[in-house]
Amino acid sequence: MDSPSAFSSALTLVITADPAFVGIVGLSLLVTGSAVLLAAVIGLPLGCWLALARFRGRSAVIIVVTALMGLPPVVAGLALFVLLSRSGPLGALGLLFTPGAMIAAQTVLVLPIVIALTRQIVEDLHQEYRDYLASLDLTGWRAMPTLLWDARFALTTALLAGFGRASAEVGAVLIVGGNIAGHTRTMTTAIALETAKGELALALGLGLVLITLTLGVTAVTYGLSRIGARMAGGR
Repeated sequence: MDSPSAFSSALTLVITADPAFVGIVGLSLLVTGSAVLLAAVIGLPLGCWLALARFRGRSAVIIVVTALMGLPPVVAGLALFVLLSRSGPLGALGLLFTPGAMIAAQTVLVLPIVIALTRQIVEDLHQEYRDYLASLDLTGWRAMPTLLWDARFALTTALLAGFGRASAEVGAVLIVGGNIAGHTRTMTTAIALETAKGELALALGLGLVLITLTLGVTAVTYGLSRIGARMAGGR
């Protein structure tokens, strides 16, 4: 299939909402959204705690978390594959080659981003509000809800950054998910497979959705950062 025909077919898939096409997009959004939600539930309080806590080895922990932001996806996928395989310690759960394993893989990739960015955002905000919070007897863990709420716009951009990385990820979900049609095939793994087969229509259609999703996330991130800046300027 030549490029113009492939592009025309790709647009047809998008416009007509082909069931197989919609299934791939829906699974991708489900996996990525679930991973970001789990990373937020775990990472926001951990990052806030790391910003406020003072203990021996804190700098080393910050360095490790920051380094893990660049964790290669295939390494994360390989580690989870070993854990979830039949001979692994978590093999009895039967998660390998399921959407659950893919969610776990993306959570591992997003979590360091959420923790590291939350730590930096909350630490900077705490420096600004330290005296005010102390006057209200909001010290230590008691200051966490206030700081997380005041930093909500900046933290949302951090979560969107994690969403952006997870939505474009291929290696980890391919290893633990297996790219099984109708079961664990996501947009990125489908694009890689269809391109290798020379079937460009589906690959281009999914690529259009990914580009649109990326632009949407970027626009929302920019809008939230502007809102947060205006609110900060009004204080």
